[in-house]
This record gives sequence, C-alpha cells and structure tokens, in this order.
Amino acid sequence: MHEHIRHRCVRLGKLLVETGETVRVLAKMTGYSKSTVHKDLTERLQLVNEELAKEVREILAYHKSVRHLRGGEATRRKWQSRKKNQ
Repeated sequence: MHEHIRHRCVRLGKLLVETGETVRVLAKMTGYSKSTVHKDLTERLQLVNEELAKEVREILAYHKSVRHLRGGEATRRKWQSRKKNQ
C-alpha cells in the first residue's frame, strides 16, 4: 500500500472518531468519493492501525443501526415541505 494511502486512511479514521459524521459527510468534507472513504475506513485502515479501525467499526456500526431512522426522517421532512408549498 502506498504511503499516501496509509496517511489518508489514518486521517479519515481520526476525523470520523472526532466528528462522528457519516461516510457521506466525510466524503464531502474531504473531497474524496464515498466509495474511497468507505473502503479506506472498512478495509485499508485495519491493515494500517488496528486500534483506530476498531473505534471506526463501532461508529460505522452505530450509523448502520440507525440508518432506517434517518431515511424515515428525511422522507417525513420531504413530504412536510411539499405540503407547505401547496
């Protein structure tokens, strides 16, 4: 693995632990694609820093466990805004 990829993985992992944001938000913040951020956090980080990877896995597991709630909330807001505009 190239050194710049190792540094990127650690940087993204630390940023996730500090902010607790989703992969999508991290991608927007850093300018990388969602696919790159996800692969760095789920696959590559484990090879670089196992302790950080464990913390990241816990945060990503939480995000996965509440994603159905976030999707439902987004749909609710969408329909509420449509009713106001009518």
